[in-house]
Amino acid sequence: MPRAAKAPSARRTPAAPRLKPRASPRTGPARASRAARANPYSVHPGVAMVQKWIADLPAKTGRDLDQWMAFIRSDGPRTEKACRAWLKEEHGIGTNTAWWLTERAFGNAMGMAEDTPEGYLRLAPGYVDEQYSGVKSALRPLYDRLLTMALALGKDARACPCKTIVPIYRRHVFAQLKPTTNTRLDLGLCLAPLAESRIPKGRIVATGGREKKDRITHRIGIGAPADIDDFVARWLRTAYELDAEA
Repeated sequence: MPRAAKAPSARRTPAAPRLKPRASPRTGPARASRAARANPYSVHPGVAMVQKWIADLPAKTGRDLDQWMAFIRSDGPRTEKACRAWLKEEHGIGTNTAWWLTERAFGNAMGMAEDTPEGYLRLAPGYVDEQYSGVKSALRPLYDRLLTMALALGKDARACPCKTIVPIYRRHVFAQLKPTTNTRLDLGLCLAPLAESRIPKGRIVATGGREKKDRITHRIGIGAPADIDDFVARWLRTAYELDAEA
């Protein structure tokens, strides 16, 4: 399994800036359910967005969710792609709403169509299992170790899996775990508040996130247990502490 590039020597590599932790409000989801306590994951912020979307459907579209489901299944096209186009072109539904309605109508349980915290928490471990299945299964121990490190940074650190990545939140997303290749997991970091000159070159690679206004601006490739060292721990904590300043 390939190793990530070695860090530059101590003389040439600037140390991660020392930041004074600042108290920040707890912004996690509402009281955890049994499902939340049974696994390390927290409810994705997108669930609240879906709940609001459902509540607003009648006023915006003239039908509630159940009515749309019945209508799509009785009168809509037989494929998801055709159904999305039908909703947009013939019924004036916006793109995001058309996707959500179609996902729900076609029974796509692995999409963000799940609209309850309990339902999301049931699905969250499956998102991760799928990401690290098959040829990527050897990356799972690296993921588990990085997840443990991230959640140990503070009680307000929380992981909210999606289908292809696991973002880590404090106030916002400050890190991300992604099995980018069959032999490399990328630890994404939000280092946007730092000047680029303060971030060492070599192991830390710019993602182009600054230019694209993405939260994740840099990444560190992880290909073996030895890659998860003090350097990684220091910069993961830096990203966590920077988010208290944001």
